[in-house]
Amino acid sequence: MPERDGYIAGVPCWVDTSQPDPDAAAAFYGGLFGWEVEDAMPPGAGAKYLVARLRGGAVAAISSQMDASEPVGWNTYVWVESADETAAKVRDAGGAVLTEPFDVFDAGRMAVFADNVGAVISVWEAKEHRGARIVNEHGAVNFNVLATGDLDGARRFYNAVFGWETFDLPAGKAWTLPGYGDYLEQLTPGLRARTAEFGVPGFEDVVAAFNPIPADDTDTPANWSVTFGTDDADATAERAASLGGEVVVPPFDGPFVRMTVLRDPQGATFTASQFVPENRDFAS
Repeated sequence: MPERDGYIAGVPCWVDTSQPDPDAAAAFYGGLFGWEVEDAMPPGAGAKYLVARLRGGAVAAISSQMDASEPVGWNTYVWVESADETAAKVRDAGGAVLTEPFDVFDAGRMAVFADNVGAVISVWEAKEHRGARIVNEHGAVNFNVLATGDLDGARRFYNAVFGWETFDLPAGKAWTLPGYGDYLEQLTPGLRARTAEFGVPGFEDVVAAFNPIPADDTDTPANWSVTFGTDDADATAERAASLGGEVVVPPFDGPFVRMTVLRDPQGATFTASQFVPENRDFAS
C-alpha cells in the first residue's frame, strides 16, 4: 500500500509503548524489525518519545514511563475529529475517561479511555502528527485486537463511540467501519476486487479485530493488543528470543497467516503475523 498521510475518523492510526528504559526497547525493536528511532521530545524535556521509522516513514513510538506503576504494553490510538466530543461519547456509552483530552505540543490532541469493561484505548485528534505513515508490512502495524469477555457490551460501546460494526472472519470476528473500504479503494485502486478474490468480500471495511475471553478465564483482563507484520514468523520468533525477548506462543498457522506471540525484554506483549495466502483454506 502507498505511504499513508492521515486517516478517517474511527480508524486506528498509531501505536506506542511506554517502557522503563526506552533506549533498551529501541535496541530490541530495531534489531527485530529494523526500526530507526528519533526522539521527538524537545531538549531538556526529561523524558523520551522515540518515533520509530521504516524508510523514513513513522510506524510506532517508544516512550519513557510517566508512572513506574503503569503496566508495560502497547497502546492503540484511534483517529477522531474531536477528542473532546469523543470523551463525551465514551461517558455516555458507559466508559471512563482516564486522561482528559490534552494538547501534545503542535502534534495533536489526545485522550485515554477505558471501555465499558475496562479495556484501555486512546484517541488522536491530529495536527502535525498524521499517524503511522507505513502499515501492513514487515515491522509495521497490521492489526489492533480487542480481547473482551463481554462481546455484546463491546458492540454497543464501540458502535456508540466510533460507529463500528462487526464482521465474521474465517476465524474470529472483526470490527468494521462502514465506508472505510471506499476510502482505501481511493488509496489503492483494485483493493476491493483483490479482497473479494480471497473469498472475504467486505474485509476492506475492517479496522480492527476482537477475540472473546472465555467465561472461565478470570485472570485475563479486557485489553487491546497490537499485531505487527513480518515476512517470516519463525525467523522473527527466533530473533526475538536472541535479543532477550520471550516467545509466548510459538509460530502457528491460521487462515491466511502464520503468527507468533512475543514479549519484549521489559514485558510488552505483541503479535507478529506473516501473510500466507496458501493458508486461505486452513481449518482451525
